[in-house]
Amino acid sequence: MGFFKAYDMRGTFGVDFDLDTVYRVGRELPGVIGAKRFLVGRDCRQTSPQVAAALMAGLAEGGAEVSDLGLATTPMVYFFTAEDDFDASVMITASHNPPTDNGLKVSKRGALPVGYESGLAEVERRVNASRAAVSDMPEIPDIPEKSPSTARLARYVAWLRAHALPTGNLKFAVDCSDGMASILAHELFPGAVFINDTPNGAFPHHSPNPLLAASREQLAAVVREKGLDCGVIFDGDADRCMFVDETGAFIQPDYLIPVLASTYHEPGATVIHDVRTSRAAIEAIRAQGATPVIGKVGHAYAKVLLREVKAVCGGELAGHYYFRDFHGCDSGELAALRILGAFAEAKARGLTVSAFMAPLLGKYANSGEVNFKVEDKPAAIARVLEAAKGLAPETGRTTIDGYRLEYDAGWVSVRQSNTEPYLRLIVECDTRARLDDWLGRLTSAIEGA
Repeated sequence: MGFFKAYDMRGTFGVDFDLDTVYRVGRELPGVIGAKRFLVGRDCRQTSPQVAAALMAGLAEGGAEVSDLGLATTPMVYFFTAEDDFDASVMITASHNPPTDNGLKVSKRGALPVGYESGLAEVERRVNASRAAVSDMPEIPDIPEKSPSTARLARYVAWLRAHALPTGNLKFAVDCSDGMASILAHELFPGAVFINDTPNGAFPHHSPNPLLAASREQLAAVVREKGLDCGVIFDGDADRCMFVDETGAFIQPDYLIPVLASTYHEPGATVIHDVRTSRAAIEAIRAQGATPVIGKVGHAYAKVLLREVKAVCGGELAGHYYFRDFHGCDSGELAALRILGAFAEAKARGLTVSAFMAPLLGKYANSGEVNFKVEDKPAAIARVLEAAKGLAPETGRTTIDGYRLEYDAGWVSVRQSNTEPYLRLIVECDTRARLDDWLGRLTSAIEGA
């Protein structure tokens, strides 16, 4: 896949893109999205200073005024884009990707996302058209690492604290994944056990992707060894967070959407979720008196949907959680603060985290997201749909993002990834035996067996 993707621009530096690409993107952005004042932040990746310099040079050439936020979490950039009324912003990050990667996340006024369908396609067209000319990128000097101003960081932390919930006597660990959560974690989570809390773009301890089981092993071990109640882990740019319980077991992020929603105590509120969300989570949202609304996968879609339906919050299987009060954006920091508060309240009632989550986690058998690398994805999806006819009578179908097929005994989701070369499959059933049966049949269909 190329540098321009559905939600952002991302790839391996020196392979999928280079500084000339970044400079050209910066030069075209002001005209494409109609923006003058830009805020630019960056993560701690080793190429981020170079990328920032090229981007800011391009933005200036394109007629923009640029404010350099320096090292920041992605939610920080969203926050100051909206709070300080910038016309647009760019966060330089590849989020959870390997250290060889980097990228650009673009937002416009109000921290509304700019995805491929809302501007990046035109940026790509203009960048490709301009490549016909000899590169006219000027000599760009390196820029040093730069931490956000003390005043700005204090402002952001103060806002998060004001929207946090008390954690009482909850004992927990925080894994910053050597990423950007490190710059504020100690102020947000006083008394926690911290690991990997120094920004290091080489990510020496584990991948900055908490969805990978190997990335959570260190956190799980610390939680068990120290007898803690739970652990929270952030991805590289801190727009996502995930949890392990007191045994070190992973809590699939979509199960925490109703937990998050419950912290707002707003019966009748709307809560968004993506097409991959467990039926148990959707039923729990309804049981709270809230209204679940399904949407496409990806922050560029979720932020728009949350505003359209006036949802109080929402979340995704990948660990993004969105908030009305956070300008409709995702924040791993805010999600962690509120979910930890819910765990603390459960502990005060005598419940461990695993016991608190058991009614959700134990309701259905869920495969989690299974990824397949296939050459012809549409053909593979067609085979899945054909094989699914033999599972059971279909009771409903959602086609806003791939296919979600509903049955009395479970559901199936199959979709093409918007960011990686994969076909993604999820199966959830009322029993483990049925799950194994359905998953086996659909896997064989995808693999053409």
